[in-house]
Amino acid sequence: MKSPARPVVHFLFFMLAAAFIVSGCGQDAVPLDKTKEEQLIRVTLDSFNRAAARADFNAYFNYYADEAVFTGTDATERWDKKAFMAWAKPIFDRGRAWDFTSIDRHVFFDETGKLAWFDELLNTQMKICRGSGVMVKQGNDWKLKQYILSTTVPNDLLDSVIVLKAPAEDSIIRSYGKK
Repeated sequence: MKSPARPVVHFLFFMLAAAFIVSGCGQDAVPLDKTKEEQLIRVTLDSFNRAAARADFNAYFNYYADEAVFTGTDATERWDKKAFMAWAKPIFDRGRAWDFTSIDRHVFFDETGKLAWFDELLNTQMKICRGSGVMVKQGNDWKLKQYILSTTVPNDLLDSVIVLKAPAEDSIIRSYGKK
């Protein structure tokens, strides 16, 4: 004769096992080594920047995930990877693209350790720019899902810059129907 408590024990065991599997605990039991992953991201971003400086088109674009988005310094520059590649190809074909060097970088992770975001100051031919983005872990590699490049403007120069850019950007603002 079976004990009446046995079905309850089996049910509880089944529920715990299901919760363990659904939570993903059975898949990635190794804890995230954030120091190691942050170092991998730093090396990836430095290599990404060096690939552009060498005009290595294939290496540079290999750092982007297939569904990546690039947002540039001009308000009209928001491209998926394929469109960005088409825009950048003639520049890379000249044998010299852009040369960015990180001078200050911050990296953050979500709780899974498979999604990271960063922001950095870059020394560029445009002087200081800010790069920021989102990266995903794909296998052993970190890939850019989104990259945003922006120029920095010292606060005491901002009014002068606004006057210079207003004619070009007012038409863009109007095209969106906003003030």
